[in-house]
Amino acid sequence: MGWKNSDSNNKNPWDGKDDNEPPEIEEIIQKLQDHMNSIFGNKRSGGDGGNNQPSGLNPLGMGIIIGILLTIWLITGIYIVEPAERGVILRLGAYVGITQPGPHWHIPFPIERIIIVNVDQLSSTRHKAQMLTQDENIVDIELTVQSRVLDPVNFLFQDKAPEKTLQDAIETVVRETIGKSKLDFILTEGRGAVADNIRNGIQTLIDTQYKTGIKVTSVNMQPAKPPEQVKSAFDDAIKAREDKERTENQAHGYANGIVPVARGDAARALADAKAYKERVIAEAKGNAARFLSILQEYEKSPIITKERMYLETMQNLLAANNKIIVDVENSNNVIYLPLDKFNAKPVDTTALPNPITEAAMPTQTQEQIKMRNNSRTRRERP
Repeated sequence: MGWKNSDSNNKNPWDGKDDNEPPEIEEIIQKLQDHMNSIFGNKRSGGDGGNNQPSGLNPLGMGIIIGILLTIWLITGIYIVEPAERGVILRLGAYVGITQPGPHWHIPFPIERIIIVNVDQLSSTRHKAQMLTQDENIVDIELTVQSRVLDPVNFLFQDKAPEKTLQDAIETVVRETIGKSKLDFILTEGRGAVADNIRNGIQTLIDTQYKTGIKVTSVNMQPAKPPEQVKSAFDDAIKAREDKERTENQAHGYANGIVPVARGDAARALADAKAYKERVIAEAKGNAARFLSILQEYEKSPIITKERMYLETMQNLLAANNKIIVDVENSNNVIYLPLDKFNAKPVDTTALPNPITEAAMPTQTQEQIKMRNNSRTRRERP
């Protein structure tokens, strides 16, 4: 079979490619290079066998490149500050300002630079050591200090190593505070006060002398304990102290139960005395008033007043006596007296009329006066 194809084209396959075939990779690359040369420089010179010698850059292409590079450089100045962060702007190495949370733009590097500082993140610093107390006892102290960045500028520029400075300040203040406190105070009720003093002392030290821009949020102090060599002796001392406190609490409880009762009895006695005083004074005033009223009646009719007072007094005396006196003169009637009933129940003298009160009554009528005179005449008859 010859080199002819089915289309009766008398072409040799090595003479060239068909027009319907896709271009080769080398051809595509060559066309791309020619297109770029047309933008940034002159086309190649010479014939097919000559070298491609660019005669110079096209000003339009140079401007496009510069514009693209400038746009990319300006875009790099966009940054976003998170809510828990602050952005510190440095212009040519000098501090310019602080940016708040949100999107911002700055002059890109190398003119300006942004340092992002997290101001809400808590940092923990642990400190553990053996220290000497005011009463010359050794105690093991362990505490954790939590802090955060308060001033980003001072945190970045005032101190080279603010974390190390904070750790040194913690050790200094802890030794000073423990050295001014007694062991019993540290081991018992003074732990909270010691922690507060340590926190205030650290904050004052790093603010006034070092200006690290750090804020101490809390100091968590573990229960202090003596060294292991003398722990048993300290446990015995603590137990004795607890027994003392328990006994004192029991004594206070007993006193709190007795004192109110005694105060109540005293108040009741004072109230009774006051009531008795008022009652005696009132009775004295009443007796004086009754006596004056009787005196007025006596001055009006002395005989009648004496008779009435005598009869009422005898009535009160005889009513409380178990003997019965009967006047049977000029009388033959038989009187039946139930003596057993009279003797069975004593007469209530409080229900009898008061002679003084009765004497203070208004002047008696003429019939009553006549009856009393007749009765007195019969008693005086021989």
